[in-house]
Amino acid sequence: MPSTWFRLLSNQNPHSPSFLPLALPPPLPLTRPCKHAEIGLDDFSFLFYLDPLLVKAARGDPVGRPPAWMMRQAGRYMAVYRKLAEKYPSFRERSETTDLIVEISLQPWKAFRPDGVIIFSDILTPLPAFGVDFDIEDIRGPVIHSPIRSEEGLKTLHPIDLDKLRFVGESLKILRREVGGHAAVLGFVGAPWTIATYIVEGGTTRTYTTIKSMCHTAPHVLKTLLSHLTQAIADYVIFQVESGAHCIQIFDSWGGQLPPDMWERWSKPYIKEIVHLVKKKCPEVPIVLYINGNGGLLERMKDTGVDVIGLDWTVDMADGRRRLGSGIGVQGNVDPAYLFSPLAALTEEIQRVVRCAGPRRHILNLGHGVLVGTPEEAVAHFFEVARSLQFDALFQNNAAKDPNLVA
Repeated sequence: MPSTWFRLLSNQNPHSPSFLPLALPPPLPLTRPCKHAEIGLDDFSFLFYLDPLLVKAARGDPVGRPPAWMMRQAGRYMAVYRKLAEKYPSFRERSETTDLIVEISLQPWKAFRPDGVIIFSDILTPLPAFGVDFDIEDIRGPVIHSPIRSEEGLKTLHPIDLDKLRFVGESLKILRREVGGHAAVLGFVGAPWTIATYIVEGGTTRTYTTIKSMCHTAPHVLKTLLSHLTQAIADYVIFQVESGAHCIQIFDSWGGQLPPDMWERWSKPYIKEIVHLVKKKCPEVPIVLYINGNGGLLERMKDTGVDVIGLDWTVDMADGRRRLGSGIGVQGNVDPAYLFSPLAALTEEIQRVVRCAGPRRHILNLGHGVLVGTPEEAVAHFFEVARSLQFDALFQNNAAKDPNLVA
């Protein structure tokens, strides 16, 4: 790396006699999110970008408006995605081929310019890398032909082989270059309990009876499985961050199916351990935790160590903010069905959610993923409204009306 660098982003002419080079004093002005990560010449462009708006909001830095993205923002509601899916009908091919991952991930970025670009993938994607094979069938969805329910089944597990996930790392690197500093690149994983439900049940379920009964009939087997998943998922998160992800979201999609005391015992400790392992290696990366149906778990989620808690649409944002306090970030939580409503109603709901969340530590999102059949013009409107919001004007105009707004 040269000892000086020119102010290429300024309006100065570098050939002018009055142009002065800018020395780069150690340490570098921007640090890597992970310790010991090397900075090569190919990565030098990172120096030209400040943290994206979403990262600033997640860390609690002052921002002028809430950053916005949507869960499942790339998918079947988009015509360009449906056209591509006709050509590549296999979901696993679409989610495990670098060129397709990048193309699909960038489809909503090109159309709507969200503040976060999440990699097109699946929470089950890393399973084969640590010994669990699966298929995705058209009707049944994910299918695991050899569920793990005994000590014998545990023998199939091995440490995660990240070489088998090179397509994820390569995709994140490309996405990071494509969006530059204009948006945050988001990676994600499933929480150990949620991943374990698929591995134990053999696929999707509405009752969770097999894994819930294991909590009592074979707790040692389930604990061993969850511990193995915890280490594998932590390694996978660090791999994603080192490949270019600015921020990570943990989906404990089925954690809300547990009674709160059971979630404390069978999900929370493993999430806490993942966060601990990741923060030890990557202290600067913000982590978001989302649980579908988390209204009864909010207070219990606070001390997992995450930076942001995602609220589903069944939680009132004002109530969620009061229960969580201002010391942790919140994400959400517009009901996805509002995207089928008149645009004026959608605008009002976005503004209400933002007012209830307050001007700090809020990432605007839906309370769940984008629904199939959602009008693309409604998604575009969502992001247009988000970009138009200004905290100064919004809270000055509403302070007199509602003195209980979170500041």
